[in-house]
Amino acid sequence: MSQFDRTIGSSAQSGAKSDRDTEQGIEPGSVTHTESQLLPADVFATLGNETRVDILRSLLECGADNSPVSFTDLFEAVDIADSANFNYHLQQLTDHFVTQTDEGYEFRYPGRKVVSSIFSGTFTERAQLGLFPVDGSCYSCERSLQGWYADDTLTIGCTDCGTIQVSYPFPTGGLDDRSIDELLQAFHHYVRHHYCLAADGVCPECTGSVETDLVYGLNADDQDVAVEHVCQRCGYQLQSTVGLTLLDNADVLVFHSKRGVDLNTEPFWHFDWCVSDIRTRVVSEAPLRVQLTLPCENDELQVLVDETGTVIETAIVEHLPQ
Repeated sequence: MSQFDRTIGSSAQSGAKSDRDTEQGIEPGSVTHTESQLLPADVFATLGNETRVDILRSLLECGADNSPVSFTDLFEAVDIADSANFNYHLQQLTDHFVTQTDEGYEFRYPGRKVVSSIFSGTFTERAQLGLFPVDGSCYSCERSLQGWYADDTLTIGCTDCGTIQVSYPFPTGGLDDRSIDELLQAFHHYVRHHYCLAADGVCPECTGSVETDLVYGLNADDQDVAVEHVCQRCGYQLQSTVGLTLLDNADVLVFHSKRGVDLNTEPFWHFDWCVSDIRTRVVSEAPLRVQLTLPCENDELQVLVDETGTVIETAIVEHLPQ
């Protein structure tokens, strides 16, 4: 029986320090966990069966998100006549994708993730969306922006000069039942959420620990500065401008809010400091320090960031009206 489980040690649950913990050198109050996991090939083998996928889908339709589903209700929801055959396939899912309780069956996180991926179209659909106008202007040439969707990626850029403002994977399901404006707003929140999570040290893919570093001199002119996020658990990587990681910073949010701009809802590609490094200046190489200048109305917010992407100082520069 294969399973993937993380459990808090009994001494941590009770708040007491056991003799075994002392012998093994475990610090009091520390969290211990055990792991066993399916090999990637076993995962695909387990899910490579229509009945098992139907069981996961039926769990969702029967309300497993709210309460456990009984064996009888789940069996009746799946298109299979033989209860013994059904039970065999259900047991193949149990412990890794599904958990059994006294009240019935419910999702474990991997099982719910599989269902979400199926319904979002991540695994099952291919879609394309031709050029459509996007509000805003190119930071490079100031001409109009266009958007397009292909190869599971939504891209916003300038077709006149070829500059790309943002290009990021976006599940196919995000296109369903949305107008272009609604799609762009959903895309803004989706990308912003991923980068803010990574900047906070949480992997948007597996919730593992993320390490963040500034990278300097990416291009031949040695001017580009970027932030690189790497998950220490699954290896997931994100790279962005320094500005994009500031969208969740309190000083940056308040500075814009006081000037009538809500960074939670205003598409981030409207700000050149989010999609380019033209307002990013290296002020020190050892240690690496960069300063961003964020204009809003007639004022500027200067943000100093260290080599880990952490804001260490902010200052407002106020200007007289023109």
